[in-house]
Amino acid sequence: MASDAVLPSKDPSRDPLSTLLTSTLTPLSVRPSIGQRSASSRSLPSSTHPRVTIVIPHKRIPEELVKGIRELALGSARGNVTVLEGDFVPTGGRGAFVWVVGFRKDEELKRGLKISCNHDDFTTASGDFEIEITYNRMIEAFRGLGHVLGISRGLSTFKHPEAEDMDESGEESAAPVSETTADIPGVENGIRWSGNVGQDLRRDESCLFETVAVMIDCSRNGVMRVSAVKYLCRQLALMGNNVIQLYCEDTYAIKDEPFFGYFRGPYTEEELREIDDYAFDLGIEVVACIQTLGHLGQMLQWPAYNVLKDTGEVLLAESVETYNFIEKMILAISTPLRSKRIHIGMDEAHGVSEGRYRQYFGYKDSTKVFTDHLQRVKDICTRAGLAPMIWSDMLFCLQAKNNSLSSYYDSANVVSPQLAESMPDVDTVFWDYYHCDPKPYTDKIAAHWALTNRAPWMASGVWTFWTALPFTFATIRASMKASKAPDAGVTAVMTTIWGDEGNECDIYSGIPGMLYHAEHAYTSADEVDAALLRKKFDGIVGGDFDDYVYASKLDDTQPEAQPVDVKTHYTPNLSKFLLWEEPFYSFLSPQYQGYDLEAHYAHVATYLSQALSTDFSVMSTTAVPHSIADFPANKRLVLPCLLAKVLALKCHLRERLASAYKANDRRGTGFPCKF
Repeated sequence: MASDAVLPSKDPSRDPLSTLLTSTLTPLSVRPSIGQRSASSRSLPSSTHPRVTIVIPHKRIPEELVKGIRELALGSARGNVTVLEGDFVPTGGRGAFVWVVGFRKDEELKRGLKISCNHDDFTTASGDFEIEITYNRMIEAFRGLGHVLGISRGLSTFKHPEAEDMDESGEESAAPVSETTADIPGVENGIRWSGNVGQDLRRDESCLFETVAVMIDCSRNGVMRVSAVKYLCRQLALMGNNVIQLYCEDTYAIKDEPFFGYFRGPYTEEELREIDDYAFDLGIEVVACIQTLGHLGQMLQWPAYNVLKDTGEVLLAESVETYNFIEKMILAISTPLRSKRIHIGMDEAHGVSEGRYRQYFGYKDSTKVFTDHLQRVKDICTRAGLAPMIWSDMLFCLQAKNNSLSSYYDSANVVSPQLAESMPDVDTVFWDYYHCDPKPYTDKIAAHWALTNRAPWMASGVWTFWTALPFTFATIRASMKASKAPDAGVTAVMTTIWGDEGNECDIYSGIPGMLYHAEHAYTSADEVDAALLRKKFDGIVGGDFDDYVYASKLDDTQPEAQPVDVKTHYTPNLSKFLLWEEPFYSFLSPQYQGYDLEAHYAHVATYLSQALSTDFSVMSTTAVPHSIADFPANKRLVLPCLLAKVLALKCHLRERLASAYKANDRRGTGFPCKF
């Protein structure tokens, strides 16, 4: 609800997420506002960071990694990763350094990696500065490279004159980078960098789960191009995700079924095979995620499929024609993929057995219809050599005879012995994107054990329009804390990125949430290392983490104040309803009456304009002064920046129009906001 848009403040020192949200508290600027440039700023170099090139000799790459390493080098965010074919290792120059990275496979490692280096300080090393990444699973080798990239971008520290004393670790370099920013008012000599990275580089970590996955929605008229999926796979590999699920309701081609995916841009068999081959080289398993009961309205709208229809969204259970078609679906989506796992959906199949079903088969208990249908689809998967999984919500909702989310998450909705006995042997996926406290997740893990005698996949969510990152962090943290409990038995975790309502969101704005989820999978602590998270986002993606988080103020005026309780919460959607509401009526304006949203959005626009500028800016007390020339992925902030400018102009448009009308002010002199 819009009334949630402005939340009461609270003590940030008690907030477990406060270290991730520092930049949202006190934004700072040491240069003029939008549109102004100084002569001194134009003469500055493009970066306050030392330039580090990662050189990977071909002879130090195990054969299974070669293709993946080459792709990661070609697609690196700043083009600073090189595969070396010969024996000659280039040396650095003034302000530029070379790190030599090699890989070694160790089958004694179960799930994890080790990183070692031959010197603590790369600036004083006699000879090459060498790093070795030891791994067993391919994905951990690539995650190790992601760690190295992150540390290579975490060399500089900055003490703003207005900030509290900062604990600077490591010895300072004899040549401080601050001399490059001496002309920025207020920065003075606040920037230092250190080559003493040995402690940060060395790593011995284990993955807590067999599967760390990301699911991408490709069913909202926004099917990701093959090149976009490849880009995302590179990011996910460097983070340590070893599974990607592509959610395709009808967006994959089936031979001789022209109306399946009609005008929806479905993946062809060749495209799916290309994606699978590419992901395989990066240590990632591509798992098909489809629907075999509900959520098939796009397909069922066509008369060609009337025979398969129970309701406008749900397939007709018990029909022979239905199972013949489902078998075609499963074979079409699974044949191009190596994976022997498949997600067959079945969530939110509301109205199952209550439409045309009753005309053909009469009244039957919906839970039994559901489990019988599940068994028949499972049998199809078994014949195809596939192990299925399903979203678990309908099992709880049908039993409770309540389709609302409250029945799914209600801890009092326990599994009956009859339901447990009727369950086919399938994996379940518990999805919950709404709770900021671990208890609801813990309760449902126990309920799934009672249902199938095994732990479910745990699916959290990255909230999108422009990503609501603080709320995303809060819900992922709660889910992962419950999943990591010693008695939970969870072996697979996944975060989902949905593209509801026409895929109007920017999928890539969710990458900070994907990285946060992956970092949780490799630490037993309740919270991730916030400083390392920032460095990795910088090194892997090429963007500034805090700038992406700040854009969340589009929807939440106080994103640092996340509720932590057992209630179901929804992220505010302030920017969305402001953007689409009719300005003449503005019937939602009473929801934000009394709040100066014009000043709020003007401030967000100013901040993001600085993040997009080629001038150096000091965005917060945590960030080193930077420009967009040093953060190529910050270019995606154009969307929230322009949106903030539009909303600053629009949020009080109706009341100004009404005031001008009453005053017969035809010139609009009461409209002060200009950009």
